[in-house]
Amino acid sequence: MLSVNAATQARVDQKVCLIVGAGDGTGSAVALGFARAGYAVCVARRTPDASQGLLDTIHAEGGHALAFVLDARREDEVIKLFQTIEQDVGPLAVVVFNVGGNVRFPLLEMTAQKYFKTWEMCAMAGFLVGREAARVMLPRRCGTILFTGATASLRGGVGFSAFAGGKAALRALAQSMAREFGPQGLHVAHVIVDGVIDSERVRSTQPERVAALGAQGLVDPQNIAQAYLWLHQQKPDAWTFELDLRPATEKW
Repeated sequence: MLSVNAATQARVDQKVCLIVGAGDGTGSAVALGFARAGYAVCVARRTPDASQGLLDTIHAEGGHALAFVLDARREDEVIKLFQTIEQDVGPLAVVVFNVGGNVRFPLLEMTAQKYFKTWEMCAMAGFLVGREAARVMLPRRCGTILFTGATASLRGGVGFSAFAGGKAALRALAQSMAREFGPQGLHVAHVIVDGVIDSERVRSTQPERVAALGAQGLVDPQNIAQAYLWLHQQKPDAWTFELDLRPATEKW
């Protein structure tokens, strides 16, 4: 099901940014960062009303934001989302795919259903969003498509067979898209966030880990957002494909 905040449906003649997977950590920070840079921000999540607090913050600062309900694994919903934004909001300049899917199970406890769902969230949804972003941007020969990766994008770990498989597939997708669409004017980049992202959920569910890491051991989502904005602002003669972000204290 797809819906839009009716109170903010009016089309705006300004730059538009879409964040798919605008959670309370990285996704919300990226949305705020682009809104403060003057973009009309569209945020998409699976849960109705989950983005209301973010919208209120952006609107209170004088920004423009809309919320959509989306299951990014569903092709029809992704296609409809892009059509709606292009028709009712404006041409997309930036699309950020930030869907998570981080689950941890010993391999022998991993069911086919859990593995497939994780792959759908990380890889299939990334393909659908990336394809539709390229479809609307290519005629304009400009636009930025950013994919959020993780440590698992580069290496597997105990208990992360599904997550690593999905994130590695997403990275390969981003590489393929960058090589195909870069010469046609689209900047495709993959960001590896190697560390624990500071959020209310992490602080409430993993207080001992947060205490052990300390303030310098957590990744501030606002700093991630600054990196995303910087990637979008790069000139075509010096584009970054892959950027890795980690705390100075992170072992790697």
